[in-house]
Amino acid sequence: MAPKGICVLGSGIWRRGWQLLMAVMSIASQAATPNDFGHYQPPRLYSDRLSHSLYVPMRDGVRLAVRISQPALHGAAAPGRFPVIWQHTITSDESGPSSDAEAGYRAVPSLTEYGYVVVQVARRGNGQSFGVRRGYNDRTEDDDAYEMTEWLARQPWSNGTVGIYGCSNTGDAAMHALSARPPHLKAVFAGCFSWSKFDAFHRGGIYAQWGVGITRSVEQDMMLPPVDGDESRTLLRQAAEEHQASTNLPELWKGMPYRDSFSPLVASRFWYEGSISSFAQKLRESGTALYIQGGWHDELRDQGLITWLNYPRAHLLIGPWAHCLNPGFELLQEIHRFFDTYLKGLPTGMQTEPPIHYFLQQPAGGGQWRTAERWPLDTQPRRRWYLADLQLQASAPSVASVLAFDVDASERCPNSGPNGGIGPYMQPCHHDHQGASFSGAALEAPLTVIGHPIVQLYVQVSTPDAHVFAYLEDVAPDGSVQVVTEGRLRVSTRAQHTAPWAMPDLPWHRGWAEDELPSGADETVPLSFDLMPTAYVFAAGHRVALTITGYDYRESAPRSDQVSIRVHSAPDQASVLELPVQVR
Repeated sequence: MAPKGICVLGSGIWRRGWQLLMAVMSIASQAATPNDFGHYQPPRLYSDRLSHSLYVPMRDGVRLAVRISQPALHGAAAPGRFPVIWQHTITSDESGPSSDAEAGYRAVPSLTEYGYVVVQVARRGNGQSFGVRRGYNDRTEDDDAYEMTEWLARQPWSNGTVGIYGCSNTGDAAMHALSARPPHLKAVFAGCFSWSKFDAFHRGGIYAQWGVGITRSVEQDMMLPPVDGDESRTLLRQAAEEHQASTNLPELWKGMPYRDSFSPLVASRFWYEGSISSFAQKLRESGTALYIQGGWHDELRDQGLITWLNYPRAHLLIGPWAHCLNPGFELLQEIHRFFDTYLKGLPTGMQTEPPIHYFLQQPAGGGQWRTAERWPLDTQPRRRWYLADLQLQASAPSVASVLAFDVDASERCPNSGPNGGIGPYMQPCHHDHQGASFSGAALEAPLTVIGHPIVQLYVQVSTPDAHVFAYLEDVAPDGSVQVVTEGRLRVSTRAQHTAPWAMPDLPWHRGWAEDELPSGADETVPLSFDLMPTAYVFAAGHRVALTITGYDYRESAPRSDQVSIRVHSAPDQASVLELPVQVR
């Protein structure tokens, strides 16, 4: 009879072996499970999760805080090596459950239950990490992402297959990691990020992106949980004090009014350095799988679509959502499906379905999911509406008309969207009696608009420069107004050029300092700019409207100047709204 201790040890080995066998069989059964878009629920493999944190030194000695979450069974780390998913984020804390009914990015750490190691890495100059944040998604962070990806691939619990995810600033970080092209990075899931930071933050030459980035005090950083082993918070305080030398991001953005502006704060033409568009060729040469996620009510929705045009083998998901939100859709299941496809090689159906899933919106929150093989979609020739005497009409005006208004920079939006209308969640707002509104006749049949509307305006402004905003609106039979999409352009930025990357057929404004074109008080100037893309059905009986203003309550810079704007439309200088109408 074997000694008692040996029997116990043997039963432990047998039990762990049985658990491992069950996990392997469960993985095998996953491959045979039928799945489709928005519905992916393979069986759980592991009941527990173990998490620990540590510092990892980079090439220059700066230590980054890393939290590692591993699959576990009965309180012990599961044996074997696993694919790794990581996020290059603001703190190394593990994200908690999503605040929405449907789990999204914050719930990704729960994928340890399905055989992934999930890692949070605080970017240098942020959270528990040491160092100084030089800018926002600069090449120093990209080098860190390369080094961290390769470090994760070498760890004993890693099988060498690495993915990265994120949304908003961490979506940007994920795309910058892709541009660095670490050899072991095989899949990227990124949401609500910028292709060109100038076009995102200074859209149309107007500093009016509704978020400027992270700036924290020592006291705020000291509220974070320390890395394991630093219970005295000594290292956390050292890191927090180092952070105070980081670049002041609002000052960085304000100090770069042109796309080619040089910032002494970072000794760089930072719009270029901080944009993945500057590394488009590296992206195109990459074999990494990419999934782009966005929302029709996110300020960055066009940026993801432009990225897809420059990375056309990517998957694209765009729903009826604001920034990084996903109500009504189980985003975590789609993230899981993507990583199972490209990190585990499971046949989830993703590689054989159309690459684009988009939500076609209807008034009052209705709509349906559709698929597409390309963007922009095939459409009819753009339908043109001419602006004349507060109307949108199908024919060019036969006589000249002028509509004048004074810019009112005092109004705020009473209902600016989810999360209290804070930061990137702020939504455009219609104000009665502000600006100039042009409305069409009641529609006899539904009108489906998918893509970028374009406005061509002839304006006269009372100052050398002015901001012009355009809002495409849906007017219901009861007179209520819903903003569908919007665009903006600073008058002096109106010069057009050809974009240096793939774009839809739209006006593009380079915005260099040498392109500045001030306007004379008596000069009527042409403005041509796109409104951000949408997919929307105007119902029968509703009216299409276009409102032109000189101010948006979400502008970042205060406005004190007195400006008058006159919108002209004449037979030889017709102001026009063009809509990409879809027939299906």
